[in-house]
Amino acid sequence: MESSDGPQRWNPSNPLGIAVLISLAALWEVLVRFRIAEVRFLPAPSQIAVAAQEAFLAGEIVERLLHTVGVTMLGWCIASAIGVALGLLLGLSPVAYRYSMTSFEVTRAIPPITFVPAALLIFGFSLKMELVLVIYGGVWPVLINTIGGVRSIPPELRDVGRMFRFTRLETVRKVVLPAALPSVLVGLRLALSLCLVLAIVAEMVGNPAGLGNGLISARQALQPALMFVYVIVAGLLGVALNSTLRTAARLLLPSNAIKEFAS
Repeated sequence: MESSDGPQRWNPSNPLGIAVLISLAALWEVLVRFRIAEVRFLPAPSQIAVAAQEAFLAGEIVERLLHTVGVTMLGWCIASAIGVALGLLLGLSPVAYRYSMTSFEVTRAIPPITFVPAALLIFGFSLKMELVLVIYGGVWPVLINTIGGVRSIPPELRDVGRMFRFTRLETVRKVVLPAALPSVLVGLRLALSLCLVLAIVAEMVGNPAGLGNGLISARQALQPALMFVYVIVAGLLGVALNSTLRTAARLLLPSNAIKEFAS
C-alpha cells in the first residue's frame, strides 16, 4: 500500500485499539464482580492479574515460556530451511515440479494435528514428538510461497544471469532469491505463527512441558484464573514473535523486499 509520501510503514502503537481492550477488560470486570453475567469458573481480570503475579514470582510461567519459545524457534528454523531448499528445487526444475507436486498437495491437505496420535506412538511423550509436529506443519507455508515466488520470476530476469555468465549457484543467489524474497518472507511469517500454535497443541496433548501443558494442568486443578494467564501469555508471545520477525526483516533486508511482507 502506498500513499503520496511513499510506502506506509506498520505502526506498532495503536492508542485507540489499546483503549478498546482496556474498556472490554473493565466491562468484563464489572460483569463478573457484580454477577451481572453468571458464568461458571469465569474469573475477573483482577483475579487473572493476581494469578499472573503469583505464577511469575514462582518462576513457573517463565520456565514454561522458555520451553515453548525454544521449541517454536528451533522447529521454525528447521522447517524454514527445508521449505526454502525444496521450494527452490521445485520452482527451478519443471521436471521435479511435475512429478512431485501431486504428492505434496495430497500430503499438505492432511491437518498436522491428525499426526499427533502417530507421533505419540512413535516418539512417546517427548520433545522429539513436539518438534516433529512443529516442523511438519511449518514446512508447508514456506515451501508453497517459495515455489510461487520462484515460478513467478519473469523469464527476462533469469536471462540476466545468462548474460553475465553466472553459474547456476550464482544465478540462484544473485537473481532468483532476491526476486522471490517477498514471497519467501510471507511464508516465513505464516510458518512462525503456525509453529507456535502447533507447539502449544503438542504440549497440551503429548509433551508434559511448555505453555500448553501449563494450561491443561491449570484446568485439571480447577484454577481458571491461572488457565487464562497461560492463554494471555500465549497470545502475547505470538504478537512478540511476529513483531520481532517484522523488525528483523526491516533492519536486515532492503525496503523493496519487505513491502509485501509488512503489509
